[in-house]
Amino acid sequence: MPKPHGFTYERHRDDSVVITHRGRTAATLRGDRAEKFLAEVESGDAQLVMARWTGSYKFGNERLARSHPRNRTWAHRRDRPSDQR
Repeated sequence: MPKPHGFTYERHRDDSVVITHRGRTAATLRGDRAEKFLAEVESGDAQLVMARWTGSYKFGNERLARSHPRNRTWAHRRDRPSDQR
């Protein structure tokens, strides 16, 4: 499984934390959530922690799942008009 990368975070004067992924804002944390995040990011793998907190953690099997026959069949069924089902 590939390790997450491309995450950064900034702590602002109002004690909020903005997490970005490849230059785009992924999450903004305030209050208790920001404090918990900062404590966790300082004690562990920062990239993994930021990926988990933003919900942007990929498992690496998205391409494989898309091409699986079961999923291709479902996509085919969605494209058909409702009167042919």
